[in-house]
Amino acid sequence: MDITSMTAVEIGKKIKAKEITVADAVEAAIAQIERVEENVHSFVRIDKEGARKRAEEVQKMINDGTLTGPLAGVPVAIKDNLCTKGVETTCSSKILEGFKPTFTAEAVVNLEKAGAVILGKTNMDEFAMGSTTETSYYGETKNPWNLEHVPGGSSGGSCAAVAAGECAYALGSDTGGSIRQPSSFCGVVGIKPTYGTVSRYGLIAYGSSLDQIGPIAKDVTDCATILETIASHDSKDSTSIARESYDFTEGLVAEVKGMKIGVPRDYFTEGLDPEVKEQILKAVKVLEEKGAVVEEFDLSLVQYAIPAYYVIASAEASSNLSRFDGVKYGYRTSEYEGLHNMYKKTRSEGFGPEVKRRIMLGSFVLSSGYYDAYYLKALRTKALIKKAFDKAFASYDAIIAPAAPTTAPKLGESLSDPLKMYLGDIYTIAVNLAGFPGITIPVGKDSKGLPVGMQIIGDCFQEKKIIRAAYTFEQTKSYEAPELAKGDR
Repeated sequence: MDITSMTAVEIGKKIKAKEITVADAVEAAIAQIERVEENVHSFVRIDKEGARKRAEEVQKMINDGTLTGPLAGVPVAIKDNLCTKGVETTCSSKILEGFKPTFTAEAVVNLEKAGAVILGKTNMDEFAMGSTTETSYYGETKNPWNLEHVPGGSSGGSCAAVAAGECAYALGSDTGGSIRQPSSFCGVVGIKPTYGTVSRYGLIAYGSSLDQIGPIAKDVTDCATILETIASHDSKDSTSIARESYDFTEGLVAEVKGMKIGVPRDYFTEGLDPEVKEQILKAVKVLEEKGAVVEEFDLSLVQYAIPAYYVIASAEASSNLSRFDGVKYGYRTSEYEGLHNMYKKTRSEGFGPEVKRRIMLGSFVLSSGYYDAYYLKALRTKALIKKAFDKAFASYDAIIAPAAPTTAPKLGESLSDPLKMYLGDIYTIAVNLAGFPGITIPVGKDSKGLPVGMQIIGDCFQEKKIIRAAYTFEQTKSYEAPELAKGDR
């Protein structure tokens, strides 16, 4: 019985049926990590002993009937920007080296209540700034499908860990596509829920009005189950929304008859790799054959999404990251003369080039004389983009788009041209600007054998519709793991 090839829900069922123990699941994950981690580098820290100890505690609670949920005893990996009490949390940055939070992020607390076993913290682009997981202070993560390629980012470590079979599922965060784009590159499923659905308490902020935590797993059933577990109203988070229903698994229905799906022409023009386009349109055809009503339409303002996003995100980042100054926690430069010199040297040595670039851009657009010209204009553009999507959702239940213009690029290609890396987010960022939910599912591969992901976007609080569409397509196609994950099975 190969536990690492199972989905999270399948492992949970086996544990509940006493076919395997929690310790079996944890040891299988640790063995897989030891086998592939040297090549993939999904994790920045692994807590083997903590996971083993937790496995014993969870097993007792399952045995005495305290824990009965579908994720009880299932191993999980957590992105390194989610605080975990007593465990170093660094956002993959030198400036937070040695920082051990005194509290745990609410989403992780919800998982722990459900009986999850945390294996460790996954690698990411430094402070979630990047699309390739190459800007990490701890070094790059590699794509399990081809180790010469990137896994995407910023949640590349989480997506690579799931694809490589190192964990049953993982948590990521999505500011401009950071769950959906690497899910596409790694051939896994990832959901970015409606803004405010999952508490941001304990998530180290990049862009506060854009960040949202979400699940990454092998299939849609897992993602819906995990989202149901982590979503909750939280009074500690002022952006948290009390929803009427958190029953996302109700969307797991293989039926799209009569569902209206919009395909924006603007997303399928030049700039999109022909092989990616072909695989997505094939998947759209499958949904049409299943009874969905598919229509092409024009979605305006797409070209303004990237400049609006990077102005807003960088402005919020420059404000959020001002707290990392070497005074309260994390890294502090060893030699300095006076307080101001300590600030300068600590921040110069502690932040990487991409983070510095975005802090400078953010400080510039917020500065006197430029605030109106850039930041306010970006906020107005954000409102117009939301309006354009609202108009589309008046006609459609869901919108289908690519998750990225290409499959995973080679390592080093994107970092040499930051602007090209920013343009890679063109299909995902509008969802964050408007606060919508989106899901990425694998739909095929290109001629190089790299996965292609399709993004399904829904209106606010309509996760069940996109889960339904994704689940319906998924029933026509079985999950495929990279050879690296399979080992000697």
